[in-house]
Amino acid sequence: MLRALWSAASGMKAQQTNMDVIANNISNVNTIAFKRLRPDFEDLIYQVIKPAGAMNISDAQIPTGIELGHGTKLTSTQSIFTVGDLQETGNKLDLAIQGDGFFKIKLGNATVYTRNGAFKKDAQGKIVTAHGLPLEPEIIIPKEATDVFISEDGTVQVKLPDQPDGMVIGRIELVKFINPAGLHHIGRGLYEETAASGQPISGKPGENGFGYIEQGMLEMSNVKIVDEMVNLIISQRAYEVNSKAIQAADEMLNIANNLRR
Repeated sequence: MLRALWSAASGMKAQQTNMDVIANNISNVNTIAFKRLRPDFEDLIYQVIKPAGAMNISDAQIPTGIELGHGTKLTSTQSIFTVGDLQETGNKLDLAIQGDGFFKIKLGNATVYTRNGAFKKDAQGKIVTAHGLPLEPEIIIPKEATDVFISEDGTVQVKLPDQPDGMVIGRIELVKFINPAGLHHIGRGLYEETAASGQPISGKPGENGFGYIEQGMLEMSNVKIVDEMVNLIISQRAYEVNSKAIQAADEMLNIANNLRR
């Protein structure tokens, strides 16, 4: 019964963590390019009372043994990198990646990555994030430019008064990773490379498995409220049942303690 107490307690801790992940997903339902997290759990070590395949006193092999588990634990929280719905905004600097890939962003002396394409233009004309971090490679829109065109392959053109046919000022590059789920979240929709993610692979949008760039659109969160609400109910009920298991084990211990009364 003591084992039941600890096993049920591990279940309550696991469901509490599950609830934290679900709450974070729901809170980011309107966050641009947010990727939902999925908690992965595993069962704990088993105590073998009688091994399967052992011989009994009649020299017959026991087909199944006796193993008692000790609960569950969290092993990882995995980002699910499915593409969210695209929403048209009409803003010329709003970019969405239709498919695989990340934008490269300069953060100090380091390079970080994002799928949030809600870009702005700073005082120097550089294309930057909402926090003023420049796109890499750097692209500067001339102040006399009257319009900006970004093609599916990342080519950035501007229309100038003296060049109505447009002038190419740069190209947006994308990167992808062998294991994007291994990227480190640093907040603000940014990711850092890790040993688990592998090194970034640069490429041209629309080629070699990279996604296309859609101008005037944003990728929305891939959180599905209905799915999260169902998971929320399941987690709540599982937490409740585990608490009932603790109560039942406690009552059984109480009965055992009062046998001689």
